[in-house]
Amino acid sequence: QVQLVESGGGLVQAGGSLRLSCAASGRTFSRYFMGWFRQAPGKEREFVGYIRWSGGYTYYADPVKGRFTISRDNAKNTVYLQMNSLKPEDTAVYYCAAGLISSSRADQYDYWGQGTQVTVSS
Repeated sequence: QVQLVESGGGLVQAGGSLRLSCAASGRTFSRYFMGWFRQAPGKEREFVGYIRWSGGYTYYADPVKGRFTISRDNAKNTVYLQMNSLKPEDTAVYYCAAGLISSSRADQYDYWGQGTQVTVSS
């Protein structure tokens, strides 16, 4: 059974940093793209970025480019989202997802975590 479990969310002041983790289990993810998405209240789910598990290639949405970094630890089967220079508009529930296609579309991902709340105060 595939499981993606996010952790690391919380409350942070604007300009601060947080690191989210996504622990993956239940299958081999070497062929997968691991995506990060976020959803603010009343808004649609928004693509943040992804990493190709094999090789580590990354791609980011423009709003987070230069501030967020996605990485992975093969030994721990964990993907990370390092968020720096956080802004109030980054406030959202953050989700990790796994899919076989490199995509910014949520419907292209097969597996999802439960999400973790990130709140950035001004």
